[in-house]
Amino acid sequence: MNLTAVPIELPPEGNVVLGQSHFIKTAEDLAEIVAVVPGARFGIAFSEASGPCLIRTEGNDPALVALAASNAQRLAAGHTFIVLLQGAFPITVLNAIKACPEVCAVHCATGNPVQVIVAESDGGRGVLGVIDGAPPAGVEDAAARDARRAFLRTIGYKR
Repeated sequence: MNLTAVPIELPPEGNVVLGQSHFIKTAEDLAEIVAVVPGARFGIAFSEASGPCLIRTEGNDPALVALAASNAQRLAAGHTFIVLLQGAFPITVLNAIKACPEVCAVHCATGNPVQVIVAESDGGRGVLGVIDGAPPAGVEDAAARDARRAFLRTIGYKR
């Protein structure tokens, strides 16, 4: 078995949701979930693992659709999906994505640099996990805690 770290290319000021699914219907269902977010631009790629084994795509932004497909080609792991977002944070769609009947797991939802750890065997390729961003630089102090809390209120995620 070979292990590879595959970087995911993010769009400028963009985010990614990466996961595992099980059915060709995934691409359309994920597009319907994300499309309801006002102002969100997105591209989705889903890698079939049987039949024609195509990368299925959806989205409302051709550049994001192309980038999602390019990431899926480099990943080359069956039944994985990539949702690239601009103008929206993953938190706005994450619960709906997890509730989608085809979705088996979500590996990450982030705007950080991401590497996907892929295992390759005679049977194909699969995602083992992800490296999401940098390691901790320390524990927050009172000033950092206050700044975090203020930021969440400024962007409307807390009152």
